Amino acid sequence: MDSGTAAGRGAEVLLPLIARGDHGAFEELYDLVSSPVFGMARRVLRDSAQAEEVTQEVLLEIWRRAGRYDPGRGSALSWILTLAHRRAVDRVRSARAASAREERAARRGAVTVFDEVAEAVEGSFEREWVRRCLERLTALQRQSVTLVYYDGYTHREAARRLAVPLGTVKSRLRDGLARLRDCLAGAG
Repeated sequence: MDSGTAAGRGAEVLLPLIARGDHGAFEELYDLVSSPVFGMARRVLRDSAQAEEVTQEVLLEIWRRAGRYDPGRGSALSWILTLAHRRAVDRVRSARAASAREERAARRGAVTVFDEVAEAVEGSFEREWVRRCLERLTALQRQSVTLVYYDGYTHREAARRLAVPLGTVKSRLRDGLARLRDCLAGAG
């Protein structure tokens, strides 16, 4: 029996206990899933310190939201790793957005006063442009891009959800992202 299977079964038993506030069950779950959660976060973030922070956030989220786990939607370990993947992806997106904001502010000059209205309009424009570019993708490309980049699914999970081979999802993503890049290049 591999450790992933044992962890998944153990987690499925422990989550309902954690939902009722069982500290001992949480300690057991921590031992079972902290390494896989850290590994997932480390793969996405490529930074150990941030991966440790995400791991702590995910484990806290599990403590608070254990009652939301639905065994009918998949294994407990998959649910936990999905939480970790989404949290890590959110961290990457947040860092990129902050970097882009800092870069725009630096280009405007240090003297420019922060203007919330201008920032809101700019963000609205960017969202609208992305929405328009997404509409230009084929339906199949848009599905794959949305599942992976907006809903936080892994390539493999998206393939299962769409009932297509993994290579098909990867091809759709590659082609869709190339089309998005070309479309968004016109936004600047």
